[in-house]
Amino acid sequence: MADNFLQPEDDTGIPISNPSEQMPGLAGYVKKKFEDSENGRRSHEQRWLQAYKNFRGIYDSTTQYRDSERSKVFVKITKTKVLAAYGQIIDILFANKKFPLVVEATPMPEGIEEFAHMKTPIDEASGSSDPYGFKGDGRQLSPGAMEASQPHKLGSYDKEFPDMLAAGPAKMGEPQLKPAQKMALRMEKCIHDQLLDTNATSVFRQAIFEASLLGTGIVKGPFNFYKRVNKWERDEEGQRNYSPYEKIVPRIEYVSVWDFHPDPSATSIEDCEYVIQRHRMNRQQLRGLIKRPYFDAEAIEECLAKGANYEDKYYEDTIREDETEPYYQENRFEVLEYWGVIDKKYADEVGLEGSNDMSELDQAQVNVWVCGNMVIRCVMNPFTPARIPFQAFPFEVNPYQLWGVGVAENMEDAQLLMNGHVRMAIDNLALAGNLVFDVDEASLVPGQNMDIFPGKIFRRQSGVTGTAINGLKFPNTAGENIQMYQIARQLADEETGIPSIMHGQTGVTGTGRTAAGLSMLMGSAGLAMKTVIKNIDDSLLKPIGEAYFQWNMQFNEDVDDIEGDLEIKPRGVAAVMQKEVRSQRLTSLLQTVANPMLAPFIKIPNLMRELAIAQDIDPDSLVNDQNEAQIYAEMLKGMMPDAQQGNGGGANPNSQQQGMAQPNGVPQQPSGTNNQGNGNGTIGVGATPTAGEAGFTGNAPQPQE
Repeated sequence: MADNFLQPEDDTGIPISNPSEQMPGLAGYVKKKFEDSENGRRSHEQRWLQAYKNFRGIYDSTTQYRDSERSKVFVKITKTKVLAAYGQIIDILFANKKFPLVVEATPMPEGIEEFAHMKTPIDEASGSSDPYGFKGDGRQLSPGAMEASQPHKLGSYDKEFPDMLAAGPAKMGEPQLKPAQKMALRMEKCIHDQLLDTNATSVFRQAIFEASLLGTGIVKGPFNFYKRVNKWERDEEGQRNYSPYEKIVPRIEYVSVWDFHPDPSATSIEDCEYVIQRHRMNRQQLRGLIKRPYFDAEAIEECLAKGANYEDKYYEDTIREDETEPYYQENRFEVLEYWGVIDKKYADEVGLEGSNDMSELDQAQVNVWVCGNMVIRCVMNPFTPARIPFQAFPFEVNPYQLWGVGVAENMEDAQLLMNGHVRMAIDNLALAGNLVFDVDEASLVPGQNMDIFPGKIFRRQSGVTGTAINGLKFPNTAGENIQMYQIARQLADEETGIPSIMHGQTGVTGTGRTAAGLSMLMGSAGLAMKTVIKNIDDSLLKPIGEAYFQWNMQFNEDVDDIEGDLEIKPRGVAAVMQKEVRSQRLTSLLQTVANPMLAPFIKIPNLMRELAIAQDIDPDSLVNDQNEAQIYAEMLKGMMPDAQQGNGGGANPNSQQQGMAQPNGVPQQPSGTNNQGNGNGTIGVGATPTAGEAGFTGNAPQPQE
């Protein structure tokens, strides 16, 4: 950027661009929006820089030290708290190796029937004689509706079971289907498979870490991604041949907050008029864009011919921990990716498809890529409905701001206090642990070396009396400083909602020393973390799940039969409850289900799955679904007679009668035994063995013949 684009510095000391001097056309429009976003988030960048420095243990260049200070130690408690929060969130969300997303049918699904049942001759007869049905048959029309307006919406079941299913609840004794629920489950499995195929867990981890540190995490997508699938096939001769193929899958990406430039006036992604992502590319990466759809090859070649245009921002030197002088990246290009609206004049400039049908006041939702002063890509927003493909979620909600607040910012004051008191304690210990000497130089021979070491000899002036060298001892005040340090550390616990016990602190005092107090402490921490997980549920998991759903409905040809009114529900908050407590409650409920009167009212398969999840066990690997459970039950039922027959086949015919209760309640004893045994059992005591008898363990071993 030329120097004439700069004007006097703002209150942060950073030059800001002059909006009145802009390059013309669409490229200038995108540049202008980028500069507006930069100026709008300047104060937030200062917060992020300070948070990063506290995390890394780096003192700010503006930190003032007293001349007497020698220690420059930095206590990295911020790093400990950030990693503790990050680890706890990851453990809550991904402990059972499943994404905390479920797809459910709405309470009153539209577009697909909630219930269906097999047609019977009674259905057909009643339908022919009474087209409006009778009360309770599930085929009654709503008030004011006509029969022609009530199509059966059974999803894929219309294709799988033609002329066999009827919409509505089943009559007593008939098999029951839930098309809406089964379609929701099918979509849920599809989304989970897509997330696993593209390693989405790693993307979530990166975004959650940055949210814990800086307050906001960014996830981009999903976008079409061609995944290479390795496949081996045997030919006619039995030889294995490698025949890979590519399939289109949705993929999400992590975007750093440093490269994310939203509409400065927006308070959420839904409120953003535009979002810009700043890319830093080398020549190979920029040239690689030519192979991607709808990129202008000639414009890219012209950008490459003009040379690199990337310049480091003021905060990038700090992030790289290189504060010497601005470092301008060689052979790097700045590429701006714009998602938002443009006016008709800009659409006409680049010949955007459909711009002729726009009025002068219309705006188009587009995706524009700009490098330097060149537009290298401009297309209509490919998503239906049009949306900005970014999700920004806060660690802690900052009211009236898109940007959130992280752990590092919450404990900034506590970190300063801990650093200050630890430095004072160390400096004091250095003084208190060493002698400070008071020297009367007039009593000593001039010109002597004043260094003191064991065996040192000082020469005194002749005739001078008194002590020439006196050792002074300074008092030890480190205890008071360490006490203030402990207070500051407790303050950090309260400011972040993360008690020290959660990241390995052992010296817990106060109520935390008792089991009840520790439980209350952990419960309070879980309550604070529940709010964070709720923010992730609302601002990340649910929007990402809905974006995957829309992508599948728009681009995935394999889910044509997944229709209906489905709802994405995040399950992060449900996992906040302590696993031990949840496991105990589920086990207690399972014991209650043992009552045959209550068992029909409990969904046993769901209960078993939740119990497995509470114990960090993958439910898909151990818990059968209803169909599998029925098959296994039939198998076990078939094995029971064989087992009973096997147990009694070689037994004594009289063994069935032995041990049975007699009329007086005394069990019958086996022959050859007496009833003088000990205990309350029903097994008789045999005769005492005699030495020399066969089987007596004390017999001497007999020689082998």
